[in-house]
Amino acid sequence: MVSHSSTNLIASTAESPTSAVSWGAIFAGAVGATAVTLVLTLAGSALGLTLVSPFPNESVSASTFAISTAIGLIVMQVLASAFGGYLAGRLRTKWSGLHNDEVYFRDTAHGILSWAIATLVAAGILGSVISSTVGTGVQAVSSFAGSATSTAATAATATAAASGRTDDAANYLVDRLLRPANPATPGQPGQNANEDAAAQVSRILWNGATTGSIPEGDRTYLAQLIASRTGLSEADANRRIDETLKSAEDAKNKAQQAAETARKASASAALFGTLSLLIGAIAAGVAAVMGGRQRDDETMYIRM
Repeated sequence: MVSHSSTNLIASTAESPTSAVSWGAIFAGAVGATAVTLVLTLAGSALGLTLVSPFPNESVSASTFAISTAIGLIVMQVLASAFGGYLAGRLRTKWSGLHNDEVYFRDTAHGILSWAIATLVAAGILGSVISSTVGTGVQAVSSFAGSATSTAATAATATAAASGRTDDAANYLVDRLLRPANPATPGQPGQNANEDAAAQVSRILWNGATTGSIPEGDRTYLAQLIASRTGLSEADANRRIDETLKSAEDAKNKAQQAAETARKASASAALFGTLSLLIGAIAAGVAAVMGGRQRDDETMYIRM
């Protein structure tokens, strides 16, 4: 009796000579899933281009396009992953002497491994597209401060850049030290008065765009300088300054809104991409179980 139990114990703990992983079936499923992914990606791109147009009022709204893209990603992942998982489950070798729960687990693992390999391959092929989509929001947020300030002061700094005076922070301080008492008087001897005045205005506006406001002394001098150069009254010059500052502030707000829109779009794309991948993994596992079960049933039917 003891020897019989010992024999059963030895038989139950013996290792199988074959591996539990059928790599051939897994790679076959991964290849099939990758091919389907590429085909559906091209088809989705073609359909997406039909939704947008360079002509006004002929494109769908941004929300409609985003929802369509999200649904397309999920459908693409489900179809491609299920196809690859089914191949992995249907083509694997038959496991004999195993409990049904263990068979289901192995089939699920085969489907998920097939999905994982296909995802890595597709990511390598479509890496530039994915990185561009996700990186849009990151770059927009990280460069917002500089881009907004640059947008607000572009018109003001164009003259200074053209004259080679790009160090506006230092030149602004120099302007304050050498600023003439009467704005109508020329600048430095031998220097074009209009260019010098334009450069000073450029740097005053640059400083205001950077700090968020123009100091009262700078504003008074700027109004006097504009009045002397244009023949306007100081009141009209101040009105022109207000209009210019409002335009700069509007440009800054538009840059901020564009950065926020790009950030939200990139975040949504990343979330929907993650969701579609998780759904694809589940679809691959379920399809592999279905394919493995059908494979075992067909084999049993043939033997009978």
